Amino acid sequence: MSEQRPRMGAVKQITSHSNPIIKEIKGLVALRKHRTQSGLFVAEGLKLATDALDAGWTLRYLALGPEARDNPVAQKAAATAKSRGALILEVNTAILEGITRKENPQMVVGVYEQQLTPLDRIDPAQSTVWIALDRVRDPGNLGTIIRTADAVGASGVILIGDCTDPFAVEAVRATMGSLFHVPLVKTSAEAFKAVMAKWPGTVAGTHLAGSVDYRTVDYREPALLVMGNEQQGLSDDLAAACKTLVRIPQAGQADSLNLAVATGITLYEIRRKHLNL
Repeated sequence: MSEQRPRMGAVKQITSHSNPIIKEIKGLVALRKHRTQSGLFVAEGLKLATDALDAGWTLRYLALGPEARDNPVAQKAAATAKSRGALILEVNTAILEGITRKENPQMVVGVYEQQLTPLDRIDPAQSTVWIALDRVRDPGNLGTIIRTADAVGASGVILIGDCTDPFAVEAVRATMGSLFHVPLVKTSAEAFKAVMAKWPGTVAGTHLAGSVDYRTVDYREPALLVMGNEQQGLSDDLAAACKTLVRIPQAGQADSLNLAVATGITLYEIRRKHLNL
């Protein structure tokens, strides 16, 4: 007889790598299709678990390693997650290493339900700046941009076309918990161009063909900052739909900036008047 699946909102001890729940979690780490089909993703770390719970995200599982059992913050997070219906998994270090695919894993690993905001829910009147990313490929870049968006008080990040998965472990790790505070939108280029056409504030794209110094623009919020693919830059269609194409000046021999760095530089300029120590 197959093992009966434990009810949610309970505690279960697991010591076997072949346990169906552990296999399910490993599948979420390894393959995008599992994350897409299930609507779940994995995030490692106690800080991310507490951030997610504070922000009202739903945990499906919370795996606690041996160190977490005597940690009051971890126990509080587990109690909160359990009260909201999560299944608490008490596992050994070897299980955590298998899930995270690395030595010395953090003491807590969570499985969360994904959250995406529909494009038509964006309200310019309630927005500061949205960052739109055209076919971003690198999960580290995406995670860093989400973290930077959080830091400057941006309204959210829009993923256009065939982008890397924001719920991949590498992307989630790079957000340092900001994933749980920054709304994410997925859309097509055509649908996004319709939004650009009606947007009431600044619509600026960074582009090598841009002749305007990014520091000279009077950014009127709500703003849209449109950034291109790491290798190919902004598509011609999206570039043409921008009201302004800006460029970041360079003095050295590098032919371009890293996407996350360029996005951060421009975001801080857009938000400069609103950021004070």
